[in-house]
Amino acid sequence: MPPTLASLLRNPALKLAVLAGGDRLEEAAVRWVHTSELDDPAPYLEGGELLLTTGLKLDVGSPEALGQYVARLAGAGVVGLGFGVGVSHDAVPQALVDAASAHRLPLLEVPHRTPFIAISKAVSAEIAADRYKAVTAGFEAQRELTRAALAPDGTTALLSRLAAHLNGWAALYDASGAVVAAAPEWAGRRAARLAGEVERLRGRPAPASAAVAGPAGTEDRVELQSLGTGRRPRGFLAVGTEERPDTSARYLVHAAVALLTLSLEQSQALQDTQQRLGAALLRMLLAGEPEHARTVAGRLYGGLFDAPVRVLVAEAAERVEAAGDAVGLLAERVETAGMRSAEPVLAVRDEDRLTVLAAAEGEVVPSCVAAVDGSDDLVAGLSAAVGAAGVPAAHEQAERALAVARRRGRSLVEHDEVGSGSVLPLLGDDAVRAFSDGLLRPLREHDATARGDLVASLRAWLSRHGQWDAAAADLGVHRHTLRYRMRRVEEILGRSLDDPDVRMELWLALKSGG
Repeated sequence: MPPTLASLLRNPALKLAVLAGGDRLEEAAVRWVHTSELDDPAPYLEGGELLLTTGLKLDVGSPEALGQYVARLAGAGVVGLGFGVGVSHDAVPQALVDAASAHRLPLLEVPHRTPFIAISKAVSAEIAADRYKAVTAGFEAQRELTRAALAPDGTTALLSRLAAHLNGWAALYDASGAVVAAAPEWAGRRAARLAGEVERLRGRPAPASAAVAGPAGTEDRVELQSLGTGRRPRGFLAVGTEERPDTSARYLVHAAVALLTLSLEQSQALQDTQQRLGAALLRMLLAGEPEHARTVAGRLYGGLFDAPVRVLVAEAAERVEAAGDAVGLLAERVETAGMRSAEPVLAVRDEDRLTVLAAAEGEVVPSCVAAVDGSDDLVAGLSAAVGAAGVPAAHEQAERALAVARRRGRSLVEHDEVGSGSVLPLLGDDAVRAFSDGLLRPLREHDATARGDLVASLRAWLSRHGQWDAAAADLGVHRHTLRYRMRRVEEILGRSLDDPDVRMELWLALKSGG
């Protein structure tokens, strides 16, 4: 800490004596020493000074003038007044002592044998020693952070040491803004409540920083720092403290930012390599070679290929301009979910598409579902659970579910919905509607220009599975009339209603657009 008036008084070489303000000596930190004989030196002060004077120009015979003099010093932020005796005055004027006591301004008597320069040198030496100590402690703290970063659980260890040195808390977020690690453990909940602030910082190119108020109910002052060297941040660091960080604390935070950025960049290089390996493994699985994939994967993907898995295929919604960002954030969320749950997961990104292979009973799939379901930025399809040999079929299921999600205007469709639900919702595609209109147009044109109600009659006949009496009763006509109408349908369409494929196409046309 910087020198105080108390530390100067403890210096035996200075032989200073306290005449007023003795109760404030320990708290009076001295930033510098200034000598002035002006009766109003306040305009030339910055605050935090120990002012030295011999009282050469002071009106010592006027208590009022001395009171105003002391008031001006106190207002300028002077931490103490040193009065040199034996030059202009043999003793410190009592009126000055009284004024200093009234304003609680420490007043020191400087003996004639103590030159003012000696006090300046003493303060300078203490300031230099304090700064050297701070620099040394800062270097040692940075070395601690570096050693922590090299530990097996480097990120958590680094955050723990950083929080301890700052007497606060620290948290690391991934690129999507999810909390990856925090120290102490309770800080994770506090850090999660700053998601909105992190989101705002995420929109700015890295590196960027922001100072924000802590979560409601706390007195924290939080520093947010983005991590990464590219346009898009790879993560974020949050540091919460009750007091504003001093210079040494800021140096320490900057060191942590550098170490975490380096770690993330190295992790990105490893992720790129793993991504290429993952793409190769996915091709093997889709080619029906699960044993080869298992051999190549080795221990990297653990038991992923030994238990049921599900396949998710996600793309950016067509209406999203920043398509790549949406898919990229989902990929990062998948990675974070895998790390948190210690689950192996295969995530392969190709342009604006992401294919995820994850344990059917794990936590990654629900995390993906939560990220996609209801999203305006993504659309995805999810397969049923299969073994490694069934990955090709699961991939086809996910692709079909994705296509259905796009047609229905939904963000997520699971294969079970497609497989167990009605086929009719699948007929909303524009191509199906065009087919329906083309097939039924001749019948509609006939009904518009002549009597016969061929479309309605065809619908009733097909719905009754070709039963003449039942269909005629539904229409309120004689069965012979219905037979005549069905012959006209065959003549106009040029197709036989005895053909089951024709009946199927006509029924689907009627259901989709008729």
